[in-house]
Parts: sequence; structure tokens; C-alpha cells
Amino acid sequence: MRALSIAATGMTAQQMRVEVISNNLANMNTTAYNARRAEFADLHYQQVTRAGSIAATTGAIIPTGVQLGLGVRAAAVSMDVAQGTLAETGGDLDVAIEGRGYLEVTLPSGAAAYTRDGGLKRTGEGQLVTSDGHPIVPDITIPDDARTITISPDGEIYAHFLDRVEPEQLGQLTLVGFSNEKGLEALGSNLYAETNASGAPIQGFAGEDGLGMFRQGYLEDSSVDAVREITDLIEAQRGYEMNAKVITAADQMLSATTQIR
Repeated sequence: MRALSIAATGMTAQQMRVEVISNNLANMNTTAYNARRAEFADLHYQQVTRAGSIAATTGAIIPTGVQLGLGVRAAAVSMDVAQGTLAETGGDLDVAIEGRGYLEVTLPSGAAAYTRDGGLKRTGEGQLVTSDGHPIVPDITIPDDARTITISPDGEIYAHFLDRVEPEQLGQLTLVGFSNEKGLEALGSNLYAETNASGAPIQGFAGEDGLGMFRQGYLEDSSVDAVREITDLIEAQRGYEMNAKVITAADQMLSATTQIR
């Protein structure tokens, strides 16, 4: 009976949907986290009677035919690239990206990675790094005697000193864009890596080529909508239960068949 295997694919699909929802809810307070959505597609169909074929008994063209679906499969887990709300922190090294774009960082392996988490820190040597200690690109070092730091909307970083009237420009933050942000590979720790699907990184400056601007003293909140996630969770739970009932019904029908004398 096909209903058993079809319902099993439905239960697997709803289980995967719940796993995606649980990850979203777990990251509802993660800086710059983008919510994910599970997407599904129907499996291939068994053509018992092909539509448009000619009936052997009457010679008429069959208008619809008989096509039996064989279930559902996972098509993708897509990232929602919508920007989260900007929350004010007041930190002079906290910088949110208002619009498109990613900060580039260098991993310990030397490979490049990309993030929208602008909660920057400084090392003992004054180097500007992420919360996990990955240096940002381009490399920027803050002098030890700098009193305050100012980051302009276009990414220029200035240091203010007690014995100087004019600030000193330390460098400028750059942004990286991608033709298909949903194709980036999530590495964890708010980091992404380039893939063939995302396209090559497009280097630029804030406010140019469709890239966003920087806002000092702010961080981007997670884009997870808790109300929507709970609604989707209830829907996935009901879908799982209904597919389980189909298996129960099919099992009872098979039992009835085997009991025929």
C-alpha cells in the first residue's frame, strides 16, 4: 500500500520543518541572524493512465488521466535575507549595517568569511576583530592612547586623542555584496562562506553599488518573528499528526485484508 510510504515522507518533511523552526527560535536573540524557511516539492508521479492518451475502448482522448503522487521531499532550507531591527547599544565599536552587505573577516586558516555581526572588539595590540577574534578586512589598529572612536556612515574610522584637536583617520570599513545571498554557506558563529551558488564577493564601500550604510552604536537584531514561528510550529505538528493517522489507517486496512477468510 503506497499510503504507508507516502505518509512516511510527509512525516519526515514535517519533522525537518520543526527542526528548522527550532533553530530559528533558538537564535531569536542572535545578532544579525537570518530566519530560515524549509521548502518542499512533491515527488515524481506514477502515470497509471497518461493524460492525453487515447482510450482503447472508445478511441476518445483522456482529458486528465490517472497520476498517483508518491509523496514529498525537501527542496531547500532558504535563508530570509530581510534585515532585522537595529537596536541601540551605545558601544563605540558596535556597528550595524543598514541595508545590503557583509563585513569580511579572516579565519585562522587564512580563508575569507563574511558576517553582518558588527559587535567589534579590540585586541591587546589594538587590532579590530570580531567577538570570536577574527580580524576584519582591511586590517585596522586602534592606538592605545585613543580616547574615543568615531565610525562614519560610510565606514571611515576616526580616533580622538586628548592632546589633539583634530581626529586621526585610522582606516575605512568596506562591505562585500553577493549576487545571491541565499547561496552563502553558513559556518556558524554568524559567519558565511562564498559558494558557487552565491557568486564571487563584490568588494565595495558603504553607500556604493547598492550596499548599505554603517550606524555606529547599533547592532542588528535577529529577523526571527517569534509569533510566526510558533504558528508554523503548530501547523507542522498538526501535519505530522495527520500523516501519522494516515499510517494508522493504512495499517488497519492492511489488517482487514489479511483477516479475510
